[in-house]
Amino acid sequence: MAEPMKIRATVKDGVADVRILMSHPMETGTRKDAAGKPVPAWHITEVSATLNGKPVLKAQWGTAVSKDPFLNFKVRGAKAGDRIAVTWVDNKGDKRTDEATVG
Repeated sequence: MAEPMKIRATVKDGVADVRILMSHPMETGTRKDAAGKPVPAWHITEVSATLNGKPVLKAQWGTAVSKDPFLNFKVRGAKAGDRIAVTWVDNKGDKRTDEATVG
């Protein structure tokens, strides 16, 4: 299983600024290893986020996203103490969900 995501969420004037650092190798499938064999594709395909259980973000990604991707978005109507949950799914079926409290 991948390492936990680093999630920071701060609120100002009812708008939460959410910053996420995800740990994932994000292989495109076009790179070759030292022996010249192709490294199989392995990348995040879906990212979603909820605020107190209500969906606030859904994204579909492809191979053009860098290793250990960073995502930043804003959510209106948030307040300190709210819970942000972020989930990603990759093309191998692996899934990771982490949560943070809005500060």
